[in-house]
Amino acid sequence: MSVKTRFAPSPTGYLHVGGARTALYSWLHARANDGQFVLRIEDTDLERSTPEAVKAIMDGMEWLDLNWDEGPIYQTERFDRYKSVINELVTEDKAYPCFCSRERLDALRETQMQSKQKPRYDGKCRGLTDDERDLGQDHVIRFKNPQQGEVSFSDVVKGDITFSNDELDDLIIARTDGSPTYNFTVVIDDMDMQITQVIRGDDHLNNTPRQINIFNALGAKPPQYGHVPMILGDDGKKLSKRHGAVSVMQYRDDGFLPEAVLNYLVRLGWSHGDQEVFSIEEMKTLFDINNINKAPSAFNTDKLRWLNQQYIKSSSIDAIMPELQWHADNQSVDLTAGPDVSDLIPEFAERAHTLVELVAAIKPYYCDFSEFDAKAAKKHLRPVAKDALELIKSKFEAINNWNNENIQNAVNQTAEELDIGMGKVGMPLRVAATGAGMSPAIDLTLCWVGKERTLSRVAMALEFIERRLQESN
Repeated sequence: MSVKTRFAPSPTGYLHVGGARTALYSWLHARANDGQFVLRIEDTDLERSTPEAVKAIMDGMEWLDLNWDEGPIYQTERFDRYKSVINELVTEDKAYPCFCSRERLDALRETQMQSKQKPRYDGKCRGLTDDERDLGQDHVIRFKNPQQGEVSFSDVVKGDITFSNDELDDLIIARTDGSPTYNFTVVIDDMDMQITQVIRGDDHLNNTPRQINIFNALGAKPPQYGHVPMILGDDGKKLSKRHGAVSVMQYRDDGFLPEAVLNYLVRLGWSHGDQEVFSIEEMKTLFDINNINKAPSAFNTDKLRWLNQQYIKSSSIDAIMPELQWHADNQSVDLTAGPDVSDLIPEFAERAHTLVELVAAIKPYYCDFSEFDAKAAKKHLRPVAKDALELIKSKFEAINNWNNENIQNAVNQTAEELDIGMGKVGMPLRVAATGAGMSPAIDLTLCWVGKERTLSRVAMALEFIERRLQESN
């Protein structure tokens, strides 16, 4: 049978880091084996599932470009199928109606816990005869789990695992309103869709023996399972928002490239030698589910930022332009209103870890500003810089051909005529032209800013200095 994997999120929230990694591993295994990848939306929890959560999941998958071959398949559209199989199991005495009240079950649980027993259903309704069953009463349907023997399977991540059936109780497969439960629907879906491998978080490990028993009851072959360890924060604790456990789309908003996020996620539990940076094609070629680590991985935002910078530095402008344009639009930066952005990126990529930082850094070359960076202005736009800025302004006004050589000559001449160091000219000029204290070489910076903008900004800097003089008097 050819490889067929699935990603089956519950639409009760956004697509988070752990879910995205599960989706990536499942997607890569299918792609590495010329198989198929299915997107299934497990929306049977009618109270918690929302259209907004479905959209958030779809947006995250599409942004990461984890394209699917089948789907999205919604479980709520398959209720007739689930009901049919439940009836089949009841008819074959592999499932039964349970009439136990919530009060009885709560009391049973309390008694078991006080006796330090594992809380579980005691099978009270398991042996009821047809005469003892009043289907007009509220009831659930429970699966008749085997009471003897074991469930053994070989997990591709954790190795051989065995559960004793006497540790498992008769789980509910249909609620009182008739709606099916997760552990049941996932089996029917994986069976009908002929899923060959299920890669998911190890928080699902305890569900696996229950699901395998349902497969067996239906005479179907279970898929191969791989339970991936949880992602931890860099402090070794469960990943939370303070560690970066946010929506995948938040990483888009924060300026990360989708390829960098995928590269980071694939390394959170899988490796290929000492290689850190992988193209998508390399991931698809090299990924092997048998090499997923058994130990949990720690999420490190600094490492993700470093990796993102590597992608910004090494990617072609065409590759990053769609994302860069999105961030430019967010910051109201018109990238056509200035120099060719492909000229700026090599200079600024060394200073930017995200596209948000990159756009902020190049913004002065495309947009005017009304204020100088307070710290840079306090240090460099002082009264002592007034003469240098006035002289350089007059020299710039005389330049007909605005290029690097003529700009640098004007700066050199100003320093010589005033008998001051180059920094006494260059730093006030840099702050005047860009609004901040950091930029590439001054001739390159001013060439990109343009003559008109440079003159206007130097004039604004002189007005700033004049106000400082007036305030000090």
